Amino acid sequence: MNELFETQRDMRHRRETAIRRGVMAVLDVGSHKISCLVLQFSPEEPEAGAPDVTVPKMGSFRVVGVGTVQSRGVKFGEVVDMAETERAIRSAVQKAQKMANLRVDHAIVSFAGGRPRSYGLEGAVEVEQGEVTERDIGRVLAGCDVPPYGQDREAVHALPVNFSLDHRTGLTDPRGQVGVKLSVDMHMLTLAGAPVYDLIECVQRCDLEVAGLSFSGFASGVSTLMENEQQLGAAIVDIGGGSTAISVFMRKHMIYGDAVRLGGDHITNDICQGLHLSYDDAERIKTVHGGLVATGSDNRVEIEVPNPMAQWENDRQTVSRSELIGVMRPRVEEILEEVRERLDASGFEHLPSQRIVLTGGTSQIPGIEDLAGRILGGQVRIGRPLRVQGLPQVSAGAAFSSAVGLALHASHPMDECWDFEMPVDRIGTRRIKQAVRWFKQNW
Repeated sequence: MNELFETQRDMRHRRETAIRRGVMAVLDVGSHKISCLVLQFSPEEPEAGAPDVTVPKMGSFRVVGVGTVQSRGVKFGEVVDMAETERAIRSAVQKAQKMANLRVDHAIVSFAGGRPRSYGLEGAVEVEQGEVTERDIGRVLAGCDVPPYGQDREAVHALPVNFSLDHRTGLTDPRGQVGVKLSVDMHMLTLAGAPVYDLIECVQRCDLEVAGLSFSGFASGVSTLMENEQQLGAAIVDIGGGSTAISVFMRKHMIYGDAVRLGGDHITNDICQGLHLSYDDAERIKTVHGGLVATGSDNRVEIEVPNPMAQWENDRQTVSRSELIGVMRPRVEEILEEVRERLDASGFEHLPSQRIVLTGGTSQIPGIEDLAGRILGGQVRIGRPLRVQGLPQVSAGAAFSSAVGLALHASHPMDECWDFEMPVDRIGTRRIKQAVRWFKQNW
C-alpha cells in the first residue's frame, strides 16, 4: 500500500505542476467514444504592491479544446487492444490540441471498467495537542482498518466522508477545532489492477503524463448532481456504451461505487441480430428512431432499413417502430434490473433522499426515465452536466457528463487519503473488517 500512496501522491504533484503551467487535459476513455478536453487555467490578479507574477488559480478554468473519436480497442470500459486504444487516444488528444492551439503534457483520466468495489473504513485517534492539526488528520486516516482487498487490485479513491470530534459528528474539516478523540468514516473504491495499468500505459504511449485517475461514476456525479442532491443523497447511473457506472453520493461525497458490464452497445447489438442489420445501421436507427414505450401509433410508423438481400435499387425493407421498441426494451430492462440489485446491496434505501439521476449517452433514449422509475423506484430524472466556460454546445449533453465532471474535479479536487502526510509506520495496516454496510448505521 506504500507504493500505491506514493503513486497517487506523484499524480497529485503532476496535477499541481500542470495547473501552475496553466494547461491540462482530461480524458474520458469509454467503450463507445473517447473524449479529450483541454483546460486552460486563469491566472490570479497580483495584489497591489506585490511582484508582477501571476499564478493560475485551481478553481478557474475554461475549455479551449475538445476532441472526440469513436472508441477502438475498449470493451466493458477496459482496454482489450493496446495498439488500437493508443491510436484512438492519440487522435482525440491531437484534435483537442489542434482546436486549443496548445500542447498538453498532463492528463487526468476516467474510465468505468475494472470491476469497482466499495469499502467503508473507520479509524480513531487521540488528538495530540488538544487542537486538531494536519498531522492528526493524517494519523486518523492512516489508522483506518483496511480490509485485504487483494494484491491484484488498486485503490483509486479513498475519500474521508465524515469526521467526528468527541460527540460532534458530520464535520467535513475538523482542523483547528478543539477536542480529545478524532474519528473518521472513509470510503475506498478499488479497481482491478491490470485494467488500470493497461490504461495508464496507453496514455503514456501518447506522450502524456497521468496526473490522476478517476472512476467515471464519481466524475459523472460531480457534474450532474445539484447541490441539494449531493447533500441529501442521490444515486448516479451513467449508462455508457460498454458498461454502466453506478455511484451514490451523500453529504457531497461519494459513499458507494459499482458498475454493470452492460450498456448501449449491447442494445445496438440486439438490434443488429433482431433486425439483421450492420452495427452502423443499427446504431443510426437506435439514435434516430429508438424508444422504450410503444403507443398505438407506433405500429403505423414504418422505418426504412437497409435490405442486405436487395437485388434492385427499389427493393426496400421496413420495420415498424413498435418492432424496434420490442427489440430494445428487454435489454434496457436487464440493465436497470442489474442496477437495482447494486443499489439494494449498497443500502441506498436507507438514505434520506431516493433521487436517482440517469446520465450517459444511453440515457437519451426516449422513455427511459419512466421505465427507470418503475424498475428502480424513487424519483428519476435525466442528468446533464453543468455548463462550463468554453465548452461547445455539441459537447454539453449527457454523453459528456464524465468528461465535464473530470474537469470540475481537476479544478476543485476533493481531499483524498493520500492528500495528507501520514505516519509511515501506520500505512499498510490490513486488519479484516466488514465493509460497505457501515453507512447504514452512520448516516
